[in-house]
Amino acid sequence: MRNLPLHIKILIGLVAGVVYAFISSALGWNQFTINWIDPFGTIFIRMLKFIAVPLVLFSIISGISGLSDISRLGKMGAKTLGFYLVTTVLAVTLGLLLVNTVKPGTFLDETQRIKNRISYELWAKDTGEAIKDNKNFLNDPKYADLILEVSGSEQVIDEKVEKLKSNAESTKEASPLQFLVDMVPENLVFSISNNGLMLQVIFFAIFFGISIAIVGEKAKPVAQFIVSINDIFLKMVELVMKAAPYFVFALLAGVIAKMADTPSEVLEIFRSLGSYALTMVVGLGTLIFIVYPIILILFVKDMTYKKVFKNISPAQLMAFSTSSSAATLPVTMKCVENNMGVSKNVSSFVLPIGATVNMDGTSLLQAVAVIFMAQLHMVDLSFGQQLTIVLTATLASIGAAAVPSAGLIMMMIVLGSVGLNPAWIAIIFPVDRPLDMLRTVVNVTGDATVATLVAGTEGELKPEG
Repeated sequence: MRNLPLHIKILIGLVAGVVYAFISSALGWNQFTINWIDPFGTIFIRMLKFIAVPLVLFSIISGISGLSDISRLGKMGAKTLGFYLVTTVLAVTLGLLLVNTVKPGTFLDETQRIKNRISYELWAKDTGEAIKDNKNFLNDPKYADLILEVSGSEQVIDEKVEKLKSNAESTKEASPLQFLVDMVPENLVFSISNNGLMLQVIFFAIFFGISIAIVGEKAKPVAQFIVSINDIFLKMVELVMKAAPYFVFALLAGVIAKMADTPSEVLEIFRSLGSYALTMVVGLGTLIFIVYPIILILFVKDMTYKKVFKNISPAQLMAFSTSSSAATLPVTMKCVENNMGVSKNVSSFVLPIGATVNMDGTSLLQAVAVIFMAQLHMVDLSFGQQLTIVLTATLASIGAAAVPSAGLIMMMIVLGSVGLNPAWIAIIFPVDRPLDMLRTVVNVTGDATVATLVAGTEGELKPEG
């Protein structure tokens, strides 16, 4: 066991956590699991998160201050954002192709779908929203009984939906250039203490690193000091990762214990939204196992399918466990530098930006989920409306924080952009957390792919061996 590679140990921890969770729920030990095992998973995520922000700060500063030619920074930044934009558009397009082919929203009972349609039209009537496909079930006499049944039922608005709705509204009403304003910190100490303000930390780190490079010889002591601090944080990551398999076991056991009290309840959650979940899994799996490896094999010399996963699997398994790109960032940096051969100059610049702006998995989710919910309510979205989803989902993914379930807020904005009810996101709540784990694997794999591509184009990719 001691001689096994880290990714195998983490995989064993993952499987053991899932198996234990089912045994725990069957024997009624869930409360014990939540009280005495789950906290160790929370501690693990906290340890990775408190390392992530200073690691981003010092790695970017040390990477940029070490550049002999500052003009390269602008070129590298343009390539980074360009590659991330291309992978995001690919992810959204794949999602739309899948959801329109499989049509997971049509698997529901026809009567229930008609009721859903009527509730959508009642909502549109109350809010003054135009019906998107020009159909009108409310005026059709054959649905009179169903209309009475739906309109007479009490509408319960979930507290979580309401909170997300208000957050989405404030985001939607912001200035078109608000994202630029949000990148500049008012108070650096506050930005460093808040994982949700990673872009502000990146902005400061780039600015500070450029300033060190311009000052030159006089700033060398500061540059060397920052490199030393960065090495200390990398050693902290290494120490935490030695206990990762045990922490991952606790994390998975806790997540499943909170979802349901019995094994049958866990299975029922997945069965009720099976067609949607399966479509998502196929889409996310296609990105992980086909799209990204093909890109790397085509553009990176001597790269093979086996090498791709051997090199980045520890980061992928960590992403699956934590559901957080930010928490996985230290591990991603280690994999990309040590295994893929990407220089620190590139990895310290590209990966922190990716953990914040590259949300390929989230973009695919938004495309699939919005069309799925429209199908569930018998709403036919035109090609133009689906293009609106592509554009909004791509832009919204840039604003999605690198923390679990942040994409739900952005999804409400995407739903609003095509005139659908934002409260519909409650439908996918039951399977959001497990799918979130897989989405994070996609995001992290995309980050590693782009970092390797940028390094290749900049001549900063060391050959293996």
